[in-house]
Amino acid sequence: MKIQERTGAGAGRSGGPAQPSVGDRLPTAPRERKPALAALAVLLILLGALGATTLVLQAGNRIEVVKITAEIPAGSSVNSSNVTSVMVADDDSIHYVKWSQLASLEKLKARNTIPAGAVAVGEMFGSGSTLAAGKAVVGLSLKEGQYPAGLKMGDVVAAYRVSSNGSSTGGSSNSSSSSSSSGGGSPIVGRATVSYVPDDKNSGDLVGSTNFAVTVTVNSDDAAALAQAAATGSVALVRVPGNGN
Repeated sequence: MKIQERTGAGAGRSGGPAQPSVGDRLPTAPRERKPALAALAVLLILLGALGATTLVLQAGNRIEVVKITAEIPAGSSVNSSNVTSVMVADDDSIHYVKWSQLASLEKLKARNTIPAGAVAVGEMFGSGSTLAAGKAVVGLSLKEGQYPAGLKMGDVVAAYRVSSNGSSTGGSSNSSSSSSSSGGGSPIVGRATVSYVPDDKNSGDLVGSTNFAVTVTVNSDDAAALAQAAATGSVALVRVPGNGN
């Protein structure tokens, strides 16, 4: 009796609902194929690889050239204060001035005014006279107080006649203005362009022990009067608004 009861109980438990086998899975919807997207992905990968290859090739053909950092007036030269070096892609059709040629470039003159930011090319410079018709270049030897502080190439200035021993010792434009007033109200030259200043006051372009050598470009009609005043040290420069001659 006990054996039969146990068998019956076991049969009752096995009579429940059927359970799915472990290996069976629920049906899934078939994936939709998108060949256009796959082709686009492949194309993007190829373009990326091509762009990277091009950059590598260009990097291997770059050269170091001269870039102008401050405006260079016509007839002036480059120096350490108005140029820097940049890397560009080599191109035989462009006559870049290589950085290694800087020493030779400093001996040449700008044919026309060169703006800051331009990359130097050979056509910008020449060894002959580059002065425009009706212009002249005058050299000045100035003491402290006869020129504004921070004077640089490309500045537009007025030249006043002053007493050779009446200049103040300051280096600002205000002191130059006060000095010039002692020599008369009208300038010798109303507008002149600074075409050269020394790199610094410790350079060999200082005249004597204290004088500052400055070169200006003026109209030819004003050159004689300015040169005569410069010969006696009776010139003071004052910076005025404007660019160019």
